[in-house]
Amino acid sequence: MGADSITKKPFFLALIAIVIIAILAGAFWAYSTSGIAVANGDTVKVYYTGKFTNGTVFNTNAGTGEPFEFVVGANQVIPGFDQAVIGMRLNQSKTVVIPVNEAYGPVNPAMIVSVSIDEFVNRTVDVGQTVTETSEDGEQFQGIVTQVNSTNATVDFNSPLAGKTLVFNITVVAIEANSSK
Repeated sequence: MGADSITKKPFFLALIAIVIIAILAGAFWAYSTSGIAVANGDTVKVYYTGKFTNGTVFNTNAGTGEPFEFVVGANQVIPGFDQAVIGMRLNQSKTVVIPVNEAYGPVNPAMIVSVSIDEFVNRTVDVGQTVTETSEDGEQFQGIVTQVNSTNATVDFNSPLAGKTLVFNITVVAIEANSSK
């Protein structure tokens, strides 16, 4: 055994130790980031693209750099979106179809009202125009003018997404577990 083999042995042992530590650190990181599943009460950040069933995009934050943050189960999003993220893991993506009753609900005929043209003081009224009304308790509602004739305008105060099945592509990019679990 020469002097070279004696000095090389500690180097190879150190190299092996470094490789083992790197493998263990990588395994720990992979387990810790993928092991957390979204649950009720967690705060999550997601990127999403919302589409109609025909593929038309109605809203997205993908590519904006700013993920959407909400608390799961806190009624901050539609019920179907809440349910869709439960069980997802960090960096997981999925596509979900959310039926009308788990989205914005059916169109409510009581939210479609006929308003006298006289109510639109000093304004012209056109189909497609957005109208804002304030209730007695100060809550504001937005509606869209859907029809106009010489005496009345029909205004739909339903959500524009009411009555529609929605498709969402969702990617979870952050999970903050509920500390009270």
